[in-house]
Amino acid sequence: MRIGIGYDVHKLVSGRPLILGGVNIPFELGLIGHSDADVLVHALMDAMLGALSLGDIGKYFPDDALKYKDADSMKLLNEVNDIIKAKNFEIVNIDSIIIAQKPKLKNYIPEMILNISNILDINIDQVSVKATTEEYLGFTGNLEGIKSQVVVLLEERKL
Repeated sequence: MRIGIGYDVHKLVSGRPLILGGVNIPFELGLIGHSDADVLVHALMDAMLGALSLGDIGKYFPDDALKYKDADSMKLLNEVNDIIKAKNFEIVNIDSIIIAQKPKLKNYIPEMILNISNILDINIDQVSVKATTEEYLGFTGNLEGIKSQVVVLLEERKL
C-alpha cells in the first residue's frame, strides 16, 4: 500500500469559469491557470503520482506547453490514472477537501464525486470530497483564491 498527498491553489479572477471536480460552478469569479485550474483534480493527480514517487503534474503536463493551455483536468486525470494502472496499482480510497470562502459547494459535491469516480473507474464510496471555509481568514477567506488538499491510498493490483 502506498499513500500520497496532493495540494493545489489557484487565484480567483473575473472572466474565468470556476471548475471544481469537473463541475462548472456558477460564480462571478473563476480560477486562473494554464489549464482549467481545477484545484481539486490537480491536488488529486499530485497525490496519485506522489504515492508512487513519480513526481508531480508539472512533470507530465508542463504549464509552459501550449498543448495543455485551457486543458480539461478530467482528461489529464484519466492520463494519470493510466500511469498508475501501468505501474500495477489501483485506488483504494480518496479523501479530499476544498477550501473556499465562496461559493458554497455542498450542492455540487455529489457531481464532483461522480465525475471523479467515473474517470478513475472506481465506486463513489471510494471518493470523499468535503468543502470548508477559513472563516474569512487568509487568502481563501478574502476571496483571493481557492485551495485543495487530497490524500489517496493505492494498493498493488492482484493478478
